[in-house]
Amino acid sequence: MQYRVRHTTTYDYTDLVSVCLNIAHLAPRGAPGQICNETSLTIQPPPAVVVDQTDYFGNPTRFFSVQEPHRQLTLCAEHLVDVSPRIFPDASQTEPWEMVRERLRVDRSGEVLDAFQFVCDSRYAPPIAAAADYARSSFTEGRPILDAVLDLTRRINADFEYDPHATTIATPLEQVFDQRCGVCQDFAHLEIACLRSLGLAARYVSGYLSTEPPPGHVPLVGGDATHAWLSVFCPGIGWVDVDPTNNQMPGDAYILLAWGRDYDDVSPVKGVVLGGGQHAVTVAVQVEPAA
Repeated sequence: MQYRVRHTTTYDYTDLVSVCLNIAHLAPRGAPGQICNETSLTIQPPPAVVVDQTDYFGNPTRFFSVQEPHRQLTLCAEHLVDVSPRIFPDASQTEPWEMVRERLRVDRSGEVLDAFQFVCDSRYAPPIAAAADYARSSFTEGRPILDAVLDLTRRINADFEYDPHATTIATPLEQVFDQRCGVCQDFAHLEIACLRSLGLAARYVSGYLSTEPPPGHVPLVGGDATHAWLSVFCPGIGWVDVDPTNNQMPGDAYILLAWGRDYDDVSPVKGVVLGGGQHAVTVAVQVEPAA
């Protein structure tokens, strides 16, 4: 499937911004099953400095600096991406989760050592006792890791309500767990925290969903902005994606942007501004099959 993506972000300020410095994760990375054929990022006002680079996790990034006074900053990213159909592994044939945990502790092969860094806690997926207790119901003794992960994904989808007004990025994970509602990034962080509490490797994934479902299908939740899901490391298979917001394994309706430890590593735009007063942000995302 080939998609055209248009992602527009606009910052409106109450006062003049004299200078801003930003890093954008707005170009889809290459990955198995995905090829980015075209990508562009238009910034208004035009930046004085632009540097394209790759971050620690291999994600394409763009640093830019706007050095003329402005009250509005607009970024428009456009992409043409090919996504191949996914072949999902048999969850019942994956290793027992305790064996995976032990391999992450002692195996120093390149693949496992790289995955081990995603066992560690991070800013938006901190250790909370409630998450650890919640996870144990799915991770019973000897259960295949992917079977347990899919059960945990199902439970989060059933127990937590999607509510775009319930949280912000600053909402602590403990509050998300207590109020049992949030958005895709909250559910991804929650499941990541659950898995890491058990000594398993999980990483945060940022991307897009197709906003035009096939005829007769219900649109997926989270398609009106960037979407978030997660990957869990399964030895012998590699990284396997799961989406607790929609209770499924992401297929060819998902477009990958970037991955990292949590949202802080892959936020679409972050930086600093001098001046500006208060600001408001509007985001519009459109993902359509290419003609």
